[in-house]
Amino acid sequence: MVLLKFLHFGKNCSCGMTRPSETFLGGLWAALEQDINKRAYAVWVSEIMLQQTQVATVIDYYNKWMKRWPTLQKLAEATLEEVNEMWAGLGYYSRGKRLHEGAKKVMLSFNGQMPRTAEDLQKELPGVGRYTAGAVASIAMGQTTGVVDGNVTRVLCRSRTIGADCTSPVVMEALWRLSNSLVDPSRPGDFNQALMELGATVCTPKAPRCSLCPVRMHCRSFEKVEHQMKTASNRLLGKSGLEFSPVPDIENCDYVGRCPLCLPPEENWENDLGVMNFPRKPVRKQARLERTLTCILEWEESDREAVYLLVQRPSAGLLAGLWEFPSIVLEGKITEKKEKELLLEQLETLLDGPGNFGEIQYVGEVVHVFSHIHQTYAVYCCSLAKTTGLVKKEAEDDASSSRWLTKMAFQKAAVSTAMKKIFQLYQSKEAEGPKNCKGKKRKTSTHSEDNMQRSHKLKKNKQSNTGQKQLSILGIFGKSRKCEISSRP
Repeated sequence: MVLLKFLHFGKNCSCGMTRPSETFLGGLWAALEQDINKRAYAVWVSEIMLQQTQVATVIDYYNKWMKRWPTLQKLAEATLEEVNEMWAGLGYYSRGKRLHEGAKKVMLSFNGQMPRTAEDLQKELPGVGRYTAGAVASIAMGQTTGVVDGNVTRVLCRSRTIGADCTSPVVMEALWRLSNSLVDPSRPGDFNQALMELGATVCTPKAPRCSLCPVRMHCRSFEKVEHQMKTASNRLLGKSGLEFSPVPDIENCDYVGRCPLCLPPEENWENDLGVMNFPRKPVRKQARLERTLTCILEWEESDREAVYLLVQRPSAGLLAGLWEFPSIVLEGKITEKKEKELLLEQLETLLDGPGNFGEIQYVGEVVHVFSHIHQTYAVYCCSLAKTTGLVKKEAEDDASSSRWLTKMAFQKAAVSTAMKKIFQLYQSKEAEGPKNCKGKKRKTSTHSEDNMQRSHKLKKNKQSNTGQKQLSILGIFGKSRKCEISSRP
């Protein structure tokens, strides 16, 4: 990464918002695909995958995706089921669905030609916001436009001591103006990637490496820290004067008490945090508690491998279109006996009638935290007897809302990470022996909820010091109720 120059601002306000000069920060340009549509598609996929997901996790998914669907046309020809299978485990599953929808729209509405500007990308492609549009347009198409993600927000807020809530519309718009004013028109993609890399690798949420930062001499937060250190040193040495001018503080702001960008008067600078005083974020809301019953129904015949029943989630909402074990979201606390009754009713409904089920047994609990939901799965298991008398037919098409999968097919299916954790728990209990999986009574204590509450207390630290660890693409390049049998011998 090559960092050249950084922006100088006017001095009228501590946030430095008066007048930017036209100096720039640059980055090393990576050699990309010559075809602009292939290039834009590759950047688009990578940026969507990197939303809320660390680059180390994305790399393998990205390589597999591009190997299977190297062009927009190939992705548009795929089914949503295939896309969900490829995306399984990456989280935020609506991203894959929107990529698929966007590819089909480009092929049908734009004759395979990607929109050429950030404005058109944001307007025409589902799931493409202002940041993604700016990244694709600048990196793939060379448009002079800025980007603002978590990393860029952190760099700009610290360099300009922007202390207001960085998620507020006023601050976000100011950050976009700053980003757009910084972009090098000759190398916009390089510049944006360099700025994101600076935030991801140097100006990090915690333990920023200011001594290695190539733009620290232009950073107002760093200057403020240096000023305080010098002041403390002078006091210890008995010196009365300072050898340099103090950093403009909020008290010196021309809009004191009214500036929508400066640190609010009621929020003090904390010396121990240093540059980590910025950016400031609102306290995140606690994830709501949910409890869900889940039953692993196993069907095994003497001459066949065991299979497990899965049902498909609705096409909209959380984990849309993914497959899961039969599950019921609870609205209140009920007894274990009632839980088993509810699961049995659901199984009979799914199989179009009563069957010869074994006893439903408690397996254990699995906790999975989504962005806004703290989900606890109460896991049960049950076997379907050979003499059930139920006829399980092969589905005539892919519209089946339930299916039977072998262990191997389950691992390849479009299932969430939570379902994989549930199946791992079930398998571990089975490996310990039937007595460990069957006949286990659930404890009546609410220890999982207590643990969740304790974890929330531990997370109530300085919310202002946290940020997304999202890297740029530089780190990447280089309803029928019929049941079907999948992967049956």
